[in-house]
Amino acid sequence: MCGIAGRLVPRGEDAREGWPELASRLQQALAHRGPDDRGAHLSADGQAGLVHTRLSILDLSPAGHQPMVTPDGRFSITFNGEIYNYRELRRALEGVGERFVSTGDTEVILRGYARHGRDFLRSLRGMFALCLWDDQEKTALLARDPLGIKPLYFHLAGGRLIFASELQALLATGAVPRKLSATALHDYFLFGSVSEPQTLIEGVQQVPAGHWLEWREGAIQAGSHWEFPTQHEAMTEAEAVARVRSALTESIAAHLVSDVPVGVFLSGGVDSTLLLAQVARQTHRVQTFSIGFDQAAYNETESARRSAQHFGAEHHELILNGREGRALMAAYEARGDQPSIDGFNTFCVSKLAHDQGAKVVLSGLGGDELFAGYPSFDRVPRFRRFARWAEVLPAALRRRFSRCCEGVQLAPKYRRLLALLAGPPDWSAAYWCQRGIFTPMEAGRLTTAYLGTRVAESAIYPRCDVPAAGWGSDRETVSRLELTRYMRNQLLRDSDVMSMGWSLELRTPLVDARFLEAVMTIPAKFRLAPKKQLLQSAFPELPPWVVNQPKRGFVFPFQTWMEQDWKDLLEQTDRQSPVRAITWSRRWALLALNQFVQRHQLDAAFLGR
Repeated sequence: MCGIAGRLVPRGEDAREGWPELASRLQQALAHRGPDDRGAHLSADGQAGLVHTRLSILDLSPAGHQPMVTPDGRFSITFNGEIYNYRELRRALEGVGERFVSTGDTEVILRGYARHGRDFLRSLRGMFALCLWDDQEKTALLARDPLGIKPLYFHLAGGRLIFASELQALLATGAVPRKLSATALHDYFLFGSVSEPQTLIEGVQQVPAGHWLEWREGAIQAGSHWEFPTQHEAMTEAEAVARVRSALTESIAAHLVSDVPVGVFLSGGVDSTLLLAQVARQTHRVQTFSIGFDQAAYNETESARRSAQHFGAEHHELILNGREGRALMAAYEARGDQPSIDGFNTFCVSKLAHDQGAKVVLSGLGGDELFAGYPSFDRVPRFRRFARWAEVLPAALRRRFSRCCEGVQLAPKYRRLLALLAGPPDWSAAYWCQRGIFTPMEAGRLTTAYLGTRVAESAIYPRCDVPAAGWGSDRETVSRLELTRYMRNQLLRDSDVMSMGWSLELRTPLVDARFLEAVMTIPAKFRLAPKKQLLQSAFPELPPWVVNQPKRGFVFPFQTWMEQDWKDLLEQTDRQSPVRAITWSRRWALLALNQFVQRHQLDAAFLGR
């Protein structure tokens, strides 16, 4: 797990000038992602410059140093992530004559690419973002893992491409514009995060999850190397239970590959507890980490504490109040990248793990999306039906009614329902109604306040690329939406940034391409049964205090904190906003964006300036 960056320039340009300074800036900006080592490599003609900061997890020796170059000098790589099947791939490569110097996964990717080209991406199991340079063909391959666990940002201008693991690293170079993207900003106000491939910075994009991008002489082409399974297999419920248990047990075992101890983020719910149960069976000593609060209504530490004791783990917990949370805000802001309304929980529990000396942890992220653990599985189809019923009214009347209600003092959830009437009754709109923050009209007003530019109303809901009929059943469609929108663009992005902010590698066994390929072929009536029943049936060793507790979700007492200990932090934002914030999520969205704009001195007439 590391930080990667680099620059590519067309043939004939001399990239040597200024390279040491640029490499140093990138390394400094990414130092938190890789405090154990750093390196830089410039190709002989200066076309390709690669940068790396290393967090040593596999092959702790100097042989794992990056950027890594083949002995003949043709291929070089800078790589961020972990490849869990690298030993299997190494044996296959050795069988056809490859010889290795290191014992880690980076050289396996390098040699595999040298022999098989970009098709080798399909054989990689794990999380990754990488750049591979071919000095003979003068091409660079940038790629990202199937689910988008590891980030990769890039900016292309005049044929020059610069890339990095974090958006803020690109901003630190001075090589990208400091201008907010109007469409991405509107998207941010609608959802509280920005959907890939766009970013909040105009001209900067992400390599999409499961995709590769090839650069050659200043031009790029792109393609995918992984797609979601779409077919279901015929099977009984008992076969589905056996499939899930086998696939997840195997995935957890694969995610334990490490030359340092592996801990577990333990929330007290089903997903993290079953991780602990399986890790405890496969390792001798497990550390667990939990966050709690001094308000009983939000505190789930008792369940986590009991589970840790039950499975023989060494348990650590951090109990926060509003004052302590306020004291952590400066560090949270400094370690953040693109703003979102999530991430503070991962920041806090990652700090706890870091303070206890951990370098690798497992998270139960993905269980709710894959096994119907959210209220959205019932609500989103209802919202879509509501919008379709409303189609009996003329579209102009629905839009006019929705606009009139914008001036009425209503709770945000009712505002979203009324706004739903104004748009098409499709899955994108229904999903926004569940996950949205501001209404389209409010987002337009806020975008204007920041930039003086309003997004066209034809783009009021970001398209989620859902077929008109969805993906099979209603619940199957919601699952895909949660995986590709909420999890990918918010949960995974924040988990990466906030854990790496504390030099901590976070692994997600339930967000694994091979695991998804095994379980998404299970009929929806089993996989997406209410209350994650399939998971509970597959892991009967889950304690009764875990399976019998009501589903609450992991939330912070932000509303109370903002009204008390955090009041001074939000006064200016509340006063200057053209839209009533009211809820903690709206206020947080504005606060996080303002901090991002100020910290990076972006070209925007933002609120509070």
